[in-house]
Amino acid sequence: MGASPFIELDAPGVDGETVAVRLSNPDKVFFPARGETKLDLARYYLAVADGALRGVRERPTVLKRYPDGATAEPFFQKRVPPKHPDWLETVRVTFPSGRHADELCPVDIAHVIWAVNLGCLDLNPWAVRRSDVDHPDELRVDLDPQPGVPYSTVQSVAAQVREVLEEHGLVGFPKTSGSRGIHVNSRIEARWDFTECRRAALALARAVERRVPDLATSKWWKEERGDRVLIDYNQNARDRTVASAYSVRANPEGRVSCPVTWDELMEADPADFTIATVPARFASIGDPGAAIDDVAHSLEQLLELAARDEAEGLGDEPWPPHFAKQEGEGARVAPSRAKKAIAAKTKTARKSPGTSAAKKSAKRSPPKPSEQG
Repeated sequence: MGASPFIELDAPGVDGETVAVRLSNPDKVFFPARGETKLDLARYYLAVADGALRGVRERPTVLKRYPDGATAEPFFQKRVPPKHPDWLETVRVTFPSGRHADELCPVDIAHVIWAVNLGCLDLNPWAVRRSDVDHPDELRVDLDPQPGVPYSTVQSVAAQVREVLEEHGLVGFPKTSGSRGIHVNSRIEARWDFTECRRAALALARAVERRVPDLATSKWWKEERGDRVLIDYNQNARDRTVASAYSVRANPEGRVSCPVTWDELMEADPADFTIATVPARFASIGDPGAAIDDVAHSLEQLLELAARDEAEGLGDEPWPPHFAKQEGEGARVAPSRAKKAIAAKTKTARKSPGTSAAKKSAKRSPPKPSEQG
């Protein structure tokens, strides 16, 4: 049977009214492991609406589109298409290049279903709200295991992240990434810009690395990471996004980036949280991350830690490649390439005739007749 051309779904709007959202090709299979469709994805987000909206409400949100489903290649769309419903809200953001865009700004679950219709599986919000797009209100700790690193190692690193956060006056809320990693978010006061938030995140990453150097790393270059878990401090730079709570990730099973308690995190198998299982879990226990908005914490203690690191000679680490070179940043080149460049210069210098050799040759040459007195 061919895919239906479109249907309309009723979704709760921002003021409690019902919004009819158009969904094209609802029968199209997005997750082949069990055969969930585009319509199943929309129904999933309706089922976990409160939790999903908590992660994106009033945040600039990038559209990561998978029009052919979870196993196909996606493309990013930062600007909302010119043709969109009148009720759709946007927010203007500025990129590191200085250019700007009007991005999706979800204020209700109808906005999320609208994004699903474009083929968005996961939701990728900035760490700011539309009321202040230059000062993040969320510190994000993205634990990214390198190839071959077991999930148990990621769990161990997450436990250290929790301790470092709490020792510096912050509370972390963990969630599975929906892939191989773990995310820990902390609500912060919107007092510091992206540069300072990234600086705090780097200090945290280094503190965890010092505690478990065989398990965790803050090294940006892949060749330096080894068989460890990267604590990706750069996810706190301007315009970087991380899949939000209850996002469905791009894999055949439709795994979910699911909020969990700290006790659950140490025991749970990430494969248990899917588009098929999370709605019933949400209906039963609610959202383990619901308290994240209760208290906004200060970055002051982490920034003091950053200042101590800097005073001891630890400079900045590399920024993402599309950022301009930053003050205090070292050479933005992989260490192996830097060594090769130095070796090549040394070799060239040895092959070139030196000025001292030229002077010696001149001393040995007899004077020309015209130069004799």
